Amino acid sequence: MDGKRLQDYWSQEVDALVATYRQFETLIPSQEHQGSAHHGEDGRFVEELLREYFSKYLPKGLEILTGFILRPAVKTGTTGKERKYDLDKNSSQLDIIVYDSERYPVFQKFGNSAIVPPEGVVAIISVKKHLNDGDIVKECQALWHASTLCKTQHSNHQGDKVRGPYLALVTMESKIDKKRVENLDWIFNKVVEAYGCGDKPTFDDLIGYIGSLSEWSLFKRRPSGKNVTKAKFISLVHAEGESHLGLQFILTGILSVFYDESRRNIRRPGFTAFPSGRDIEKCLGEIDCNGER
Repeated sequence: MDGKRLQDYWSQEVDALVATYRQFETLIPSQEHQGSAHHGEDGRFVEELLREYFSKYLPKGLEILTGFILRPAVKTGTTGKERKYDLDKNSSQLDIIVYDSERYPVFQKFGNSAIVPPEGVVAIISVKKHLNDGDIVKECQALWHASTLCKTQHSNHQGDKVRGPYLALVTMESKIDKKRVENLDWIFNKVVEAYGCGDKPTFDDLIGYIGSLSEWSLFKRRPSGKNVTKAKFISLVHAEGESHLGLQFILTGILSVFYDESRRNIRRPGFTAFPSGRDIEKCLGEIDCNGER
């Protein structure tokens, strides 16, 4: 197998992305430290840049949004009452939500900001301009919580478990400098810490990728079996000419969820809610019709 053309293509695309990101710092430089003079706008620029790139490459039915996941405690499908004893719940604010808007509705949307039901969520990505010491545990746990909200679609029409969304944490640069342990080993240990308290996460709940796009990648290898009890994480420091790796890992992860066979037979989301025990309805009569439906 070859694929060298694609590797070169994706490397050039990532190099262009990083160069565009550098231009913000060039135009709005800080006089006191490395980077731009406005951290907030700088971070939003990075998020918007990544959203634009993902929109460019992914199928048009997938929207690249930011906002919240709302899981209402209402009926799903036609008879699904798995949330009968649940409560309405929502995620924290999420940087990037890859959403199947071709097949699923949204509750609210203004520009790229949206509140969406969990059934259409294909991927959730946290974005950091700089990855600092405290970010790993915090972001892994936030993604874990958002992933559990998407677990309410217990099965598709065939009764198969529906695969959960792809989870990733992406940074443009890492400011982590741990001399006592290799950087990627230290990051993995923080990932272990994030999932070390309370209930065990499922395989899908574990983050799929952490990386600095042009520098290094830490990713979860997907096994072939269904009953998975351990997840293997692999680290890679990108050599010269390998800047394509990070973006390819993320795109592959998103597409693997989107095209997963468990998601091709979609189930109606929980999207509407009526009060129970209402007594205001009145039957007005009946009209004869053809028995066909």
